[in-house]
Amino acid sequence: MLFTILCNDKPGHLELRMSTRPAHVEWLNGLDAAGTLKAAGPFLGDDGKPVGSMVIIKAESLDAATALAAEDPYAKAGLFTDVTVRPWNWVFKNPEA
Repeated sequence: MLFTILCNDKPGHLELRMSTRPAHVEWLNGLDAAGTLKAAGPFLGDDGKPVGSMVIIKAESLDAATALAAEDPYAKAGLFTDVTVRPWNWVFKNPEA
């Protein structure tokens, strides 16, 4: 089953995001290598700078997806004000369909 991980950054924490980015990208690369990652990228503010993240993963359950989201280096660094994990059905333009 697919899940979206929707994250909002704490205001004024762009420096924390940027300093943690290499570890975050490494984590995403590991998910990709394992076949878990389906898509990922930042939400952008009006100034074009990142203000949050969306990660789409494959997981066995909501609990497993939530546990995986907690392993994100951004989450561990305290970047986010909130994280929402929701089941998602990829209907259009799904390369696996």
